Amino acid sequence: MTKQLKVAVLGGGSFGTAIANIIALNGHETYLWMRDAQNAEACRQQHENTRYLPGFTLTESLQISSDLEHVMAATDLVFVSIPSHSFRRVCQLIKPLLKPDAVVISTAKGIEPGTFNLMSDILLEELPGHDIGVISGPNFAKEIVAGQHTATVVASESKRATETVQSTLSSATFRVYANEDREGVELAGALKNIYAIICGMAAAFGAGKNTQAMLLTRSLAEMGRFAGVMGGNPMTFLGLAGVGDLILTCTSDLSRNYRVGYSLGKGQPLDEVVAGLGQVAEGVNTLQQVKERADQLDVYMPLASGLYSVLFERRAIADVVNELMLGEQSNDVEFIGNNHGQ
Repeated sequence: MTKQLKVAVLGGGSFGTAIANIIALNGHETYLWMRDAQNAEACRQQHENTRYLPGFTLTESLQISSDLEHVMAATDLVFVSIPSHSFRRVCQLIKPLLKPDAVVISTAKGIEPGTFNLMSDILLEELPGHDIGVISGPNFAKEIVAGQHTATVVASESKRATETVQSTLSSATFRVYANEDREGVELAGALKNIYAIICGMAAAFGAGKNTQAMLLTRSLAEMGRFAGVMGGNPMTFLGLAGVGDLILTCTSDLSRNYRVGYSLGKGQPLDEVVAGLGQVAEGVNTLQQVKERADQLDVYMPLASGLYSVLFERRAIADVVNELMLGEQSNDVEFIGNNHGQ
């Protein structure tokens, strides 16, 4: 095994719990921080996160606490697994507690409301001087803790950060690939949530495999087009963080955003769907942020725009679908020659 590290995972949701369990099983001194002291104590005693990962036993070596100072003391590597709306505040809380050479990694797949900051942008702003990065990929937490073979991507400009994460997280069932395109990897993780909602809605309407294949392919085109304008590498979207995560999230009811779309397709109101989910569905917030920015930058995103008009402008789904199918014909493959999908 590589050098033993002290690792903190901040956020007791499903993914944070899953990766904390892997790291602890890999022999590192691992702490999982939860805001709720009562929930943390229950998880510590039962060795199970009954709210987010019921039925899965966590290793006894994983230490669970609501004491942030205790968790952060002398920590070498920190994973921030906090929803986008609370992410900045948690970064501010840990700033005075971080070792000068600590590596900080975001696992959140979202965009900060009001600023269009990605989570790694927040890390750079709030935690200057630290090596930072992001993790993204086709990673359902329930399958990770069940020992299913899984791969993810760690993206950072810092080789030290990517190598530290790879050596800490990699196991016989969890493989970690590196990528220098932090912007592209993180945008992929955020954007695919929009299209998971669309695919869930399509499934609720009884869409067949032809429709599913069309939606996945055109979603990938939109994601790459938007990321290219934002400074990411469109080729990143051909990897695990792009097409891999897109396929996973858009084809399974384990995806929260897919379930949101399915419920909406069955006629349930958006507020009621989100309230009943019990967890954050980042796609709804991301859609609002992306639609505004795409309009500002004049980026062609017909699927995202169509979903926005259904959710926030109360347009009939049938009318939007008809417009999408009968709209201007465009070329198939993005980024060939001078074609940008217009």
